[in-house]
Amino acid sequence: MLKLPASLRTRNAMLTALGVVLIAGTTTVVAQTAPLEAVQWDKRRLEQLDRNVRRLERAVTQRNAAGQPVIIEPDPEVIALQGRVGLMDRRLSDMEATVQRVNGDLERLTFQLDEATRDNAALGIRVRDAEGRIRAMELAAAREAELNAPIPTTSPTGDAVRDLTAAARLAATDPARGDRALQTVVLAWPDTPQAQEANSRLGDLRISAGDPAGAVSAYAAALRGWPTTTWAPATTLELANALNATDRKAQACTALTEFGRRYAEAAAPAVRTRATEARTRIGCAAAPAATPLRRPG
Repeated sequence: MLKLPASLRTRNAMLTALGVVLIAGTTTVVAQTAPLEAVQWDKRRLEQLDRNVRRLERAVTQRNAAGQPVIIEPDPEVIALQGRVGLMDRRLSDMEATVQRVNGDLERLTFQLDEATRDNAALGIRVRDAEGRIRAMELAAAREAELNAPIPTTSPTGDAVRDLTAAARLAATDPARGDRALQTVVLAWPDTPQAQEANSRLGDLRISAGDPAGAVSAYAAALRGWPTTTWAPATTLELANALNATDRKAQACTALTEFGRRYAEAAAPAVRTRATEARTRIGCAAAPAATPLRRPG
């Protein structure tokens, strides 16, 4: 084997290293100026790459043996790129931590919002309930004020028949207000058949309300002069029952006697039957002497 002088070997090694550096520099410049086309790695190219790698290994080994180690310095741009990548990793980690913290805050806010929604719904129910109670109280107060106000003495329609019809209709649905309407008929149209019928209806309302004493007064006013109307027989019978309920048995029997004298013949069979039952229940004599019926009160 031909052995070269040491100086020549050193020179060749330097040239080889310089060639490697130039090749690396050229490669870097080319890589920076224009992108390389994709390499098609076939068997021939792989074998060539293997030969080049072996050649470089031998060159590096020779330089190391000659006391001239090969120092491969990283590309500054690669270092800078690595620094930027590291910075991006740290920023990404910070962003992930921030996103996790924001997600936690969102979950907490969502839970608080759900609680606030439930509280608002419950508060809305309570407010609506309070409003309903207030409206009911206002209506009750207005009704109480209306029922306790003085009874009007003027006709609401200007006609006695229409006043009585409206009052009777109101009494069927609202007895308290109907009572006031019937009293208005009595005050607005005194000494009329409508006032007498209104008193008869007032007596019925007082009986329904558990006020037999008030019913006696109303029935007596309705029967003043012993009218010959269709409602008079039943009203006379109700007067007798109300008098008996207020411990005025004698007057109750007198009312039943007047019924027999004045209305029994024209009364409906059901009313006559009730009168007979009342006479027996109250304990009136079979044929009592007719005595004037004093106005109760």
